[in-house]
Amino acid sequence: MNKILITYATMAGSTAEVAQVVGEELTNRGYQVDVLPLNAVKNLQPYMAVAVGGPMIMGWHRDALRFLKKHREEFKRIPLAVFVLAMSLTRTGEMSIEGVPLCVDENLPKPPKEEGRLNFRERYAQLSHYLQPIIQATQPVKPASVGFFGGRLEYGRLKWWAMLFVLLVIQATPGEQRNWTAIRSWAAALPAALNLESKISNELG
Repeated sequence: MNKILITYATMAGSTAEVAQVVGEELTNRGYQVDVLPLNAVKNLQPYMAVAVGGPMIMGWHRDALRFLKKHREEFKRIPLAVFVLAMSLTRTGEMSIEGVPLCVDENLPKPPKEEGRLNFRERYAQLSHYLQPIIQATQPVKPASVGFFGGRLEYGRLKWWAMLFVLLVIQATPGEQRNWTAIRSWAAALPAALNLESKISNELG
């Protein structure tokens, strides 16, 4: 019961690589960790905490949202963290939304072209717009921590509809935007965010 599950949905492999790094960071801190794709997770019974990751294309990955909805009752007893990979984020300055603590890679948010007036792409790429479906999927529980990080974009590895959306709506520049320092820092803070030390003490107690 002292294991942590890091599970993920991915479109082109970059989220899987982030999940592995999160798992490594927790393993280096003495935790037992399983890193698995969502479709390999049979149940949450063996785990004391769960972190779910997925990319943001046309909203957060549907399989990740389905996973949260499927296990929302279990998240009443198992603390949950979420990590999101995105190529575009509008700088709004929020540190939390609806009481959910946020960790945002400082390299990801970009200021709006016109202060106080957001265009369609900038409104779409707001933290509140990205996070709302995740909060709804876990109700009545909320994630203990949500990390937002840059992703890696390669048009040739996307499905045609996702590529069109990124080109026309997100207008993201292809390339590597993952900030491994920020990702490892968020992972290192997860035990405290998920209250794992006291959870282990209570189970041993």
